[in-house]
Amino acid sequence: MVSFKHRRILVVDDVEDNLFLLQTFLETEGYDVDTACDGDLALGYIRASPPDLLLLDVMMPGMNGIELMQCIRHNDKLSSLPILFITACDDERIVDLDGVDGLKIAITDFIRKPINFDLLLAKISKIFSENQVHHGPNQV
Repeated sequence: MVSFKHRRILVVDDVEDNLFLLQTFLETEGYDVDTACDGDLALGYIRASPPDLLLLDVMMPGMNGIELMQCIRHNDKLSSLPILFITACDDERIVDLDGVDGLKIAITDFIRKPINFDLLLAKISKIFSENQVHHGPNQV
């Protein structure tokens, strides 16, 4: 079995407790985790050193998850970065992968809050299996 441990994951959420919980959980699973509390800060991190995966909250003040995703997808050097949306939103248009504005192409997958951590790990493993390309700093 292929190990995806030590892959870098950037978690973006405006709720500090969510960041702490996800960082702690993912680090115990062997991932290297960075966090950002807003879209602008996350975009700076991503441009400086792209992670292997972005876990991105949809609803945030300032630059929300959809706006951040659009900035990433419009940058040729970042356009293939896997993005897993994390949302508490019940609006099916946000998480419908066949939905509006090309979201099917733009996001890799999504998970709803409250997070089922077994499902989260399964989705991360699937994303890394399907995206063998490393998106680290030497690739951009």
